[in-house]
Amino acid sequence: MKLITAIIKPFKLEEVRQSLDLIGITGMTITEAKGFGRQKGHTELYRGAEYVIDFLPKIKVEIAVSNEQLGDVIDAITKSASTGKIGDGKIFVSSLDQVIRIRTGETDQEAI
Repeated sequence: MKLITAIIKPFKLEEVRQSLDLIGITGMTITEAKGFGRQKGHTELYRGAEYVIDFLPKIKVEIAVSNEQLGDVIDAITKSASTGKIGDGKIFVSSLDQVIRIRTGETDQEAI
């Protein structure tokens, strides 16, 4: 089992959700986040004053999947979240040792 953590642009969330739904992924956790990578933020002008925005708004999507689903999920996120511009985000893949559904006590694959 794997935990996929994807950091994407906020306006791409619905597109990512729809592409994951098409391949049968219905459960995910979404968190609003702020951060930067190579983008390094940017400057804006507000009421004549210039200020720096260091941390840009992002969305963190977390999905637990079986090893067999991993490639399809990564492809779906990559295709739907891409704009071709800097700041599109990253995908991190981690191993899951154990998953437990609290309500039923199901474990591992059955809990996903």
